[in-house]
Amino acid sequence: MAELWKGAPAAAALTEKLAAQAAGLREAGIVPTLAIVRVGERPEDLSYERGAMKRCEKVGIAVKQFILSEDAPEEELLDVVARVNRDPAIHGCLLFRPLPRHMDEAAVCAALDPAKDVDGITAGSLAAVFSGGRRGYPPCTAQACMELLDHYGCGLTGKRAVVVGRSLVIGRPVAMLLLQRNATVTLCHTRTADLAAECRRAEVLIAAAGRAGVIGADCLSPGQVVLDVGINVDEDGNLVGDVDREAAEHTVLALTPVPGGVGAVTTTVLARHVLEAAASAAGLPLSE
Repeated sequence: MAELWKGAPAAAALTEKLAAQAAGLREAGIVPTLAIVRVGERPEDLSYERGAMKRCEKVGIAVKQFILSEDAPEEELLDVVARVNRDPAIHGCLLFRPLPRHMDEAAVCAALDPAKDVDGITAGSLAAVFSGGRRGYPPCTAQACMELLDHYGCGLTGKRAVVVGRSLVIGRPVAMLLLQRNATVTLCHTRTADLAAECRRAEVLIAAAGRAGVIGADCLSPGQVVLDVGINVDEDGNLVGDVDREAAEHTVLALTPVPGGVGAVTTTVLARHVLEAAASAAGLPLSE
């Protein structure tokens, strides 16, 4: 049976360290603060928002919420983003996406100050991920994958890694993060020819296609580490990932569950990015 790599232990270990860092900033007179900007009330946004607020409370990060109605004009949202940019007491911003169709999402993301982009949505942040630069913050879910691999002692140098999914939120950024750690990376998607064969060759397989069950038994091989980043709802209303969990549990070495895997670490990464942004704005180092 596969070992289940749960996110809670990794999140708890990181939260303890972050709480000490937040306390250090507060002693220096800095209250690390996250702005949450949400348009409408999508259930998945509300769920993540609750998790983010709980994590921030545990760490010692203040939260300011900016909630707009689903039919709010784009100008109102841009005004909120401008207020966040101008407020020196706000160090990071979490903007929920996708935005309603009547809004230009690219324009709104571009309006956010890159220094406060703690979830990797601006062009500057993504450029840093792809170039290997130190400025900017990678998308939190992509970074959460790396935190889980580190927590469970999965070395990456020379490993064959396959990422299934090419979004700018997870797939492409996590592929770049794996490359930076000296893995040999293949980036696939649902239209890849013989996807199953590509997946079977992986030593580390990250499933982020957003399609329930796309990674079936024919994609798996013994000894693999499989991170399931998919969040889907099945016909019975249950939360499931992209990986056929039953098949994986009987084949691979290690598997992240859904729920309770990568998602549990994502809000912790968000909190760390806020602390890093707060320290950077003050010109202070974060304690190790």
